[in-house]
Amino acid sequence: MTAIAALEPVVVNVSPKTNWSFIAVTTRDGAIGWGECSLNGWEPLLVAQAQMLARDAVGRDLNAVDELIRYLPHSPGGLVAHAVKSATEQAVVDLRAQAAGKSIAHALRAAPRASVAAYANINRGVTDRTPAGFAAAATRAVAAGYAAIKLAPFDGVMAADATQTPIDARTREGLDRVFAVRGAVGADVAVMVDCHWRFDVDRAEALLKDIAPAKPYWVECMISEHPLGFASIARLTALAHESGIRTAGAETIAGADQAQMMCVGKLYDVLMPDIKYAGGFTGMLAIAEVCADHGVAFAPHNPTGPIAHLASIHVCAAAPTLLWLEHQWNESPLFDALVGGHIAPLANGGFAVPAAAGLGAALDRAVAATHPYQPLAKDANLDERLG
Repeated sequence: MTAIAALEPVVVNVSPKTNWSFIAVTTRDGAIGWGECSLNGWEPLLVAQAQMLARDAVGRDLNAVDELIRYLPHSPGGLVAHAVKSATEQAVVDLRAQAAGKSIAHALRAAPRASVAAYANINRGVTDRTPAGFAAAATRAVAAGYAAIKLAPFDGVMAADATQTPIDARTREGLDRVFAVRGAVGADVAVMVDCHWRFDVDRAEALLKDIAPAKPYWVECMISEHPLGFASIARLTALAHESGIRTAGAETIAGADQAQMMCVGKLYDVLMPDIKYAGGFTGMLAIAEVCADHGVAFAPHNPTGPIAHLASIHVCAAAPTLLWLEHQWNESPLFDALVGGHIAPLANGGFAVPAAAGLGAALDRAVAATHPYQPLAKDANLDERLG
C-alpha cells in the first residue's frame, strides 16, 4: 500500500433544501477513494471535522489509518464525527478494493448478491405537496420499476409545537397524502410512511389507528429515539402489530452496540442503519450481523447522494440478510451527473451490483465545482434533513 497524500471534503449544493457532502482520500500514487458524509445543515462542521482528521491521516500508510476512523461511542463530535469517519472508511475501502482489482462487494464477501432489492423514497422529489402531487410521484416511481414506495407526508407536524400550530389539521393532511398514494399504486405495492420523529407517544398511538386502513408496510421513526423512549417505542411496535403494521427506525445509529440495544429491546421490526453514519462498510456489516442474530430485518437508510448510494449497494450485496435498500428517487439530475452517469441500473425492482474495481464510480469534480455549497433555505425543516 501507499501513504495518504490528501483527505478532502467536497460539498455540493443540490437544491434549496439539500447539500451532499463527500470525502476524497488520495494516495501518493494518485489513486482516489470516495465516501459520503451528507448531513444537511451541518456542512461547516463536517468540513471542519474532515480538516481535523486530515491532520492526523495525511502521511500515514493506507493500512495504518484504521485506528483514526474507528467508531468511538463517546466521541464528543457526535454524529458529525461519526459521519466524517464513516465517509473516510468508505474511501479507504474503495482504495483497498481498487488495489486488489475487486469490486467492494467481492472484497467484502466471496459470493455477494448480484442484485440488491430497492424501494423508492419519493419525498424530496415531490414539489407539489398535495395528496395528488404525492400520488402522481408514486405512480411515476412504480412505472420506473419500483415495487415499493416511501413518503414522508407530515409536513409541519411537530409534537413540541402543538400549542402554537394546527397540529391535528397538519396530521390529517399527512394522512390524506398517505391514502392518496395507496389509492394510486394499489394494494400490491408496499407503501412505507416516514414520520421523522414528529410525534409524541399519544399522537403516535392515534396515528397507528388512523393509518391502519391504508395498510402501510411499515411506519418509521414515530417518536424520538433517545434511550429514555425505548420502552415507549417497543409499546408502539406492539400496538402496530395489532393492525398488521411493521415499524422501522435507527437511521442515525453509529455502531453495532446501539443496534444490539434496539434489537434486544424489540424496538423495531426493521433496522435502517446508514453507511454515512454507522462506521462505513465495517460498521454496517457489524450491524447487519446483529440484525441477523436477532431476526430483525436489515434495510439500509439511503436518501442522499450517488456515492452513498453505490456504497450502500455494495454493503447490501455483502450483508448476511437483506430486506431492501432505500433510494432517494428523482430528487435531482445531479445524482447521475456527479458520477458521469455511472449509476447501477434498476432492473426487476433491484440494483445491479457494480463489477468494476472499487466503488464502481468516482465523483466528477468539475461538475461538483459548478454547484458549490450553499446554506439551506431558512424554512427547511431540520427534522427532514436526514431524508
